[in-house]
Amino acid sequence: MRHVIWDWNGTLVDDLPVVVAAVNTSLAELGYPPIDADGYRNHYTRPVRVFYNRLLGREVTDAEWARIDATFHGAYEAGLHQIELSSGAFDAVSAIHHAGATQSILSMWWHDSLVPEVERRGLTRFMLRVDGNLGNKGDTKTGTLQRHLDALGRVGSVVMIGDSLDDATAAAATGVSCILYDGGSHHLAAMKQAGVPIATTLAEASSIALAAR
Repeated sequence: MRHVIWDWNGTLVDDLPVVVAAVNTSLAELGYPPIDADGYRNHYTRPVRVFYNRLLGREVTDAEWARIDATFHGAYEAGLHQIELSSGAFDAVSAIHHAGATQSILSMWWHDSLVPEVERRGLTRFMLRVDGNLGNKGDTKTGTLQRHLDALGRVGSVVMIGDSLDDATAAAATGVSCILYDGGSHHLAAMKQAGVPIATTLAEASSIALAAR
């Protein structure tokens, strides 16, 4: 049986405008100029602290990182009402469900914030699990993916659909197939370096996932 693990931010939900706005709020807190979506995609990486090192052109201090983290999440939470499901997301999830495959969601966003948002958008009923970050700010996608897989148990052939190079790295490290969706964190040229299938729509991503061996 096929099992599809969905990323949340930038994949099932189109939150890039809110993310960029929240980043700019945190940059302004430190007296730095704003970036645009291209600037975000040009610099984005994980760990997120390294992303801010790139934006500032220097190492972020511990005190600055604490301010950035608090400011970003406050601004992001304030913008939740602006965030919609990505185009075709509900249909893609429904298609996988009706094809007889199982699904789950794995995100690096805070678990207690993620769960009600997934429910609010009507996707919980399709998912075996919905897992977010339980509070470890230094956690990696590889670590959270491995714990997610352990919790799922034996679910058959697993494919992960995400929007970042971090998703591809985590999938490779845990022996999971990966499809990248060209709709979030990176420019297409950067995504091609991952050496995994790239979908321009979520409908295409779901079709590739169902056809994967």
